[in-house]
Amino acid sequence: MKFSVFFLLGGAHAFAPSAPSFVNTNSRTDGLTKLFMAEEEATPLRIGTRGSPLAMAQAFETRKRLQEAFPELNEDDAIQICVMKTQGDMILDKSLMELGGKGLFTKELDTALLGNEVDICVHSMKDVPTWLPEGTVLPCTLPREDTNDAFIHKDGSVKTIAELPDNSVIGTASLRRQAQLMAKNPTFKCVNFRGNVQTRLRKLNDGVVDATLLAIAGLKRMDMDGCATAVLDWEEMLPAVAQGAIGIQCRSDDEKSLKYIGALNHAPTKACVDCERAFLEALDGNCKTPIAGQARIIDDKIVFRGLIA
Repeated sequence: MKFSVFFLLGGAHAFAPSAPSFVNTNSRTDGLTKLFMAEEEATPLRIGTRGSPLAMAQAFETRKRLQEAFPELNEDDAIQICVMKTQGDMILDKSLMELGGKGLFTKELDTALLGNEVDICVHSMKDVPTWLPEGTVLPCTLPREDTNDAFIHKDGSVKTIAELPDNSVIGTASLRRQAQLMAKNPTFKCVNFRGNVQTRLRKLNDGVVDATLLAIAGLKRMDMDGCATAVLDWEEMLPAVAQGAIGIQCRSDDEKSLKYIGALNHAPTKACVDCERAFLEALDGNCKTPIAGQARIIDDKIVFRGLIA
């Protein structure tokens, strides 16, 4: 993967020698116009993303789909991936509820987008607040992965949540998961368990907790779904709103980016995710509220199921 850095030092005329009186200045102007047009055409599409392995996998998936849809984006340096850290990535010793809930994984990306540092941002949709900053839109949702949660036991000897012994320690920072776990067995102890997928699995292997829950979608995107002890159906653990969905955001007046990402939108996924997010917005939900919600299209109708604990 190539990365290009551009420095704007001044107009091209600043470096051109003074024209003698006999030089045709109209010819020079035409040449400069062509130069600027060529530079504009060569401007790369800049993808903003967090730097976790899962976020990078999602950015690479977006790049792959863009290159498949638009041959010109296969040229060297046609797409740049711009990695940035968010507040949610940097502060791991506190729960999302303590830090203030939603937006912790998107604010820095929003700032970069509005500051024209990137052209599009790739998000895990379950991290995106129901409101977007003015001047931005989210017109694209990629085809959805499996939305269910995965149950992962420290040594695989316990196959289901129901088989966990009383007083088991389960690592999860999600109030949604905690509420559903405690409804099954009030003796469970749920502890804050944050960090990227690899960090959480390392803590599990080190015996910090007895089990944990992760979205199977993220594991699949990193080819790590083999570590799942079991995949939980909706009856056992209703997933988060927008879980398993990747969304792509851009500036509302950026016609080039709108053209590119609009071609990638998967309408059935977007309809379901929009339905789930409308439910969350109506409840004014955030990371301080245990809320779950999933929609499916069955016989051309959206069927929705929600949970508030």
